[in-house]
Amino acid sequence: MSEIPAKATESEDPSGGARGEAVVDSATAVEPRDTTSGTLWQSSPPGSIYDYIKVASFSIGPDGHVDQWSLRAEQLFGIPAERAIGMDPIAAFVAPQLRERGQRKMAEILDGREWTGIIPFRMPDAQRSEGIAEVYVMPTTTEDGERAAVCIVVDAHTLRQIETDLAASQAIFGQSPFGFLLIDTDLRVRRANQRFASTFGGTPDEHRGRSVHDYLQSPEAERVAATLRRVLESGESITDMHVAGVIPGSDERRHWSVNLYRVHSGSGRPIGIAWLGTDITARRAAAREAAAARRNLALLNEAGARIGNSLDLETTARELLDVVVPGFCDLATVDLYQGLLVGDETPPGLADGSAELRRVAFSSAVADAPFVGGPEPVAVGSVHHYAFNSPCADALRTARPRHIPADDNGLIQSTLAVPMVAHDTVVGLVQFSRTKGSEPFGERDRALAVELAARAAVCIDNARLYRREHERALILQRSLLPPGDPEASGLDIACRYLPGNAATEVGGDWFDVIELPGHRTALVVGDVMGRGLRAAVAMGELRTAVRTLALLDLEPAEVLSALDEIARGLGAPGGVQQATRTARQPRDADLSEVYLATCVYAVYDSVSRRCTFANAGHLPPVLVEPGEPALMLDVPPGMPLGVGGEPFEEVEVELPEGALLALYTDGLVESRDHPLDEGLQAFVGALTDPSRPLEDVCDHVLNTLDTHHGEDDIALLMARVQGLPAESVGDWTLPREPRSVGRAREYARGQLLTWDLEPLVDTAELLVSELVTNALRYGEGEIRLRLLLDRTLVCEVWDAGLVQPRRRRARDTDEGGRGLQLVGLLSAAWGSRRTPRGKTVWFELPLPGGENGVTDPAEALLSLF
Repeated sequence: MSEIPAKATESEDPSGGARGEAVVDSATAVEPRDTTSGTLWQSSPPGSIYDYIKVASFSIGPDGHVDQWSLRAEQLFGIPAERAIGMDPIAAFVAPQLRERGQRKMAEILDGREWTGIIPFRMPDAQRSEGIAEVYVMPTTTEDGERAAVCIVVDAHTLRQIETDLAASQAIFGQSPFGFLLIDTDLRVRRANQRFASTFGGTPDEHRGRSVHDYLQSPEAERVAATLRRVLESGESITDMHVAGVIPGSDERRHWSVNLYRVHSGSGRPIGIAWLGTDITARRAAAREAAAARRNLALLNEAGARIGNSLDLETTARELLDVVVPGFCDLATVDLYQGLLVGDETPPGLADGSAELRRVAFSSAVADAPFVGGPEPVAVGSVHHYAFNSPCADALRTARPRHIPADDNGLIQSTLAVPMVAHDTVVGLVQFSRTKGSEPFGERDRALAVELAARAAVCIDNARLYRREHERALILQRSLLPPGDPEASGLDIACRYLPGNAATEVGGDWFDVIELPGHRTALVVGDVMGRGLRAAVAMGELRTAVRTLALLDLEPAEVLSALDEIARGLGAPGGVQQATRTARQPRDADLSEVYLATCVYAVYDSVSRRCTFANAGHLPPVLVEPGEPALMLDVPPGMPLGVGGEPFEEVEVELPEGALLALYTDGLVESRDHPLDEGLQAFVGALTDPSRPLEDVCDHVLNTLDTHHGEDDIALLMARVQGLPAESVGDWTLPREPRSVGRAREYARGQLLTWDLEPLVDTAELLVSELVTNALRYGEGEIRLRLLLDRTLVCEVWDAGLVQPRRRRARDTDEGGRGLQLVGLLSAAWGSRRTPRGKTVWFELPLPGGENGVTDPAEALLSLF
């Protein structure tokens, strides 16, 4: 048996370790190496079955004892060769109760019969006391012709494990619900499972030898092949690689998710790539739908956040286009009905879609791409209309979106014409367009376009309604202000009123110039706190009240006190009394509105050039004297109107000739970016040259303070002092005696002739005699007569009596009582006012050559009877 090369059957070194570098291809000769170092002869490729199955061998001599023992046998049985040789294998390895049977088998083997079977044996491994070996015994002869045997032994436990692993591998490969490929190192299919074959047709065996180019089109095939090479070379696994292609017999594009990993032999040599793929076409479609839904929701959320932040129509339309371009479409336009823009509630043609529209906004994400939307291009701001049979007109008529066919030679691929409907009223049309190369509009896009148009329509309609109400409020506000530049005796006046930004509400700022008897003038500037129509209406009520109180010729402090009561009564249904009771009941205070206002009221006397100020919480007036820097007058501010409970103080200031007086509201000097003190200093600094024309001074102030205004309304009233010359004043004191009537007539005649007013002499003499006569009869103390000549002739008669004259209608039989009636008939105006030491009765006559002539005294006397 020495001729049997036992060691040549071994597939591993005796130590069971990995092979060395002596592994070569089966076609390559291998030099033998020292077996004591673990080297073996290798002709089969690494990864063969012998790498997994541990095979041992030994031989039995004619005597039935071991005569050769391999190194692998030493490892498997744990018995060294020097001990094993000459040993009876039956006695050494078989259990005592089986030895008799074993002896019979051994005799049969030595008699020339082959035998294979499973026998238990004692293991040297501490973990297992005995093992099971599968033994194959082959009869042979020695050189002397004696019967012997060669035994091949395999650990049955290892065999069972290999069988289990193969069965599990086959089950995973064959029963996997995913497409499974084993690709060799040449990137060709070595094995395919049934799932893969059912997708691409044929049997699994028919796919052997194919490459990715047989399943995918270029350049997808080149991409996948490059990935396979990278996995094979680097050993890096690929997870969830998306591959797209078509399957045989279908034009539908399919998508797969593929996992790739390199496969190794038992020795660690790469032998190929495992391909595990699953169809994700439906999942990708669902993901696209979900992504589209998320994108649409995000677009709607953005639309809600960005559209409607402004109450300007054009700005709102541009906000819509900023949202949809390019997130939803490539081009878009907004057209609104021209009639609605100009304030018409129901413009002609609104129902049938033929009314004129104005393009208010256009946006494009494509460079140099004009949006036609009709036979001719429409520029932003242009007024146009759509043809009756066009899709756009049909969308306007039916209030439903319409799809506009694309022009084959044009840039546009798909267009949606969506009417803008707010409160069941179509206010305009928005067109969304996508260019060629973009995805056409679908049903989901159509629904989103309707929602976007509806949201924008509500905002645009709100902006339209606001614009209409804002314009009405401005008209109301401006109607309550003095028309043009007012005129006043002894004053050169210029004024400016600038409403706040168009996006804000109207305010309650106002100014007024009121002519008072005796060539005096009341200058008023006020500001109702708050904004909107409510503030404008309150301003109108207060302004009317100021004019009424001013005509009663009350002192400035008395005017503000009366205004304060009026302001407190504005918010209460019952007036001032109800407001007072409400203030005493804090729990009910929220039932009434609070109207607060600031106001400065000044009365200027052109004869004395003195001005009396009273202030109700307003900013101080600014005075600029010739040759002096501007200064803010120290007028006690007092409490705002509507607060109540505090008296107002008066300050009298003598104004030199040529002095400049400025009254203003806080919108001129205060803003959110500039504090009040800074604005006041800038305003005072801008009044450097009062000698310039007042119009230029106003413009200079507004231009200088341009950064300070714009958020709030601005009222600016400027007056330059031009006192009444001394030669235009006639002033006499008369004793309390009957002769004073005639003397007063003489003074009046002489003064009028001096002023070259002969046409007024007769009328003036008659009226002067009536007023002096009344002063003698009903007044007290000495009498003072004064004539003032400016734009009109004013006559004043003063006395110390406190009883005001009262006009009454005399009966035909009465001998008197017609004096004041006569004064009213012959004069342009007349009245009486209280003074610190009595009263003054006055009348006014127009100068000759004016629009209103002098009434003939004879006709006036006859009209009394």
